[in-house]
This record gives sequence, C-alpha cells and structure tokens, in this order.
Amino acid sequence: MKTLLQNFESIVRQEEPLSLHSTMRVGGPARLAAFPRSADELTMLISTAKENNIRYIIVGNASNILFDDGGFDGLVIFTTAMRKIEWNGNTVTAECGASLTGLSAAATKRGLSGLEFAFGIPGSIGGAVYMNAGAYGSEISAVLTESTYLQNGEIHTRTAEEHHFSYRTSIYRSTSDIILSATLTLTPDDPRDIEARASRNMTSRKNKQPLEYPNAGSVFKRPEGAFPGALIEQAGLKGLRIGGAEISKKHANFIVNRGGATAADILCLIGTAQNEVYQKFGIMLETEIIYINEH
Repeated sequence: MKTLLQNFESIVRQEEPLSLHSTMRVGGPARLAAFPRSADELTMLISTAKENNIRYIIVGNASNILFDDGGFDGLVIFTTAMRKIEWNGNTVTAECGASLTGLSAAATKRGLSGLEFAFGIPGSIGGAVYMNAGAYGSEISAVLTESTYLQNGEIHTRTAEEHHFSYRTSIYRSTSDIILSATLTLTPDDPRDIEARASRNMTSRKNKQPLEYPNAGSVFKRPEGAFPGALIEQAGLKGLRIGGAEISKKHANFIVNRGGATAADILCLIGTAQNEVYQKFGIMLETEIIYINEH
C-alpha cells in the first residue's frame, strides 16, 4: 500500500468513502481509491498493484454499481478523469471516462446523430461498451467502430464484430481486459432534429424514471417477453421500502435511496423482488446492476 501512496500521491486516496462516488450514494470505504488521468497512469497503477499483491477493481464512474457497506479492502480505480475526446469528421474517439451525456450533447452540436438515446444516461463510454448500454430502441453497439483495451500491460484494438455484443453484454464481461477508449461512427443530420430527439428521450426519462433520488439505473435486465418493472408492480411491490431504500413508486425497476439507505437495504429489496416475481410468474429476474462485495 505504501508503494502506491508514494508513487501515485496525486491520484490515490486512503480510506475513501465509496458512497461519494456511486450514483446510489451507498458504500463503505475503499482502503485505497485511485483516479488515473491517462492510459499510462492506469497501466502503471495496475502494474504496481500486481507487483505488491494488492487486489484491485476498475469501476468507471460507478453509475450502475452497488458497493458493499463494508467497502473494499484493496484498490478501487475510477476512470472518470480519463475523458479526452477527439473528433475526426463523423467519427469520435472518446476515452473510457468520457460522459455519455456530454458526448451526446457534443455530437448534437456537430450535427451528428446516433447518440440521442444516451442523452441523460449518467454512465461513461467505457461502461457503455462494457455492458452494451442502450435505450429507446438503440444501443452503443449500433455506432461503435472499435475499442482499445489493456491486456497484461499492452494496448490492443478490438473491432466492432469482435465485441460479440448482445443485450446488455459484450466480450468484456467475460474477460479481464480493461477498456481504454472507443471510436464511434455517427451520421450527419440537422442539429435541430437531433436535439429534438434527444430532448424527447430526456423528457421521457424525467417522466418515467426517479431521477430526483440517488439510484443505479435499471436494477434488473429485461427477461424475454416481459418487462421487469411491470412484473414487480404486478407482484405488488411498487413503493416497498426497507430502511432508506425503496422500490420506486415511479418505475418499479428502479431502487432509490430515499436517505440513509445501505447496501443491505437494497440487497433485501432485490431479493424480495426476485422471490416474489418468481413465485407469481415463474421468472427469475437477473440483476443489471453490479454488486461489489469483496472486503
């Protein structure tokens, strides 16, 4: 631990509350938290952690993550400072920490369509590629050309086809490769039309999703032929509250932090929803949010 603190003093913090960096505002302290600003810093961080047998995880900006109340006894790496964006005609290359909403807004100003679905999503481009983020009939896979990634200290490139995209998943979910950047190919269009579509999506989000409370986005993946929010509501669980956590009254596939929620509260609601939906409909809901509980 001392080596990391000494070598990366400007980007590493001790006993950092993970609740400060999670959109759910839940989580105990990380023994160490790091905020690399470049691929080089990220590479050196990981190399140093491995050399010193320090466990580490990379979480992007933690917009779809639930941290355990006990925190993490190791190194948690946030890539939010890695957010450089380079434009070249109708293509854009963005580092893994770049904001999806920010990238969507920038594309709109340039008259480039393809990211309207992402406006309002609190995640990063790295997380979007990792889980093939999507909404309103589109996904990141529809515009991605390639990505770069770190594997055993070396940088490689992966073509769109090599990502093996499907619903809320990509090849990255089954490897230890670390996404560094993504290149997207967008389509020229009238900025006013693009803005109108993005605005409609944002209005729909505000009307249907509980954006007024801390949350981690959709809790469950969509099972074939059904919608998790509807199933949970039909099971009579909409508005169910445990501690400071609540199954949203606005959208039952969201669990919100009404104040003072713990990971234990949220996990209890998740388990209750899974059990009740399975009992009533024979469908086992699969979580979309990622629970990190190593401590």
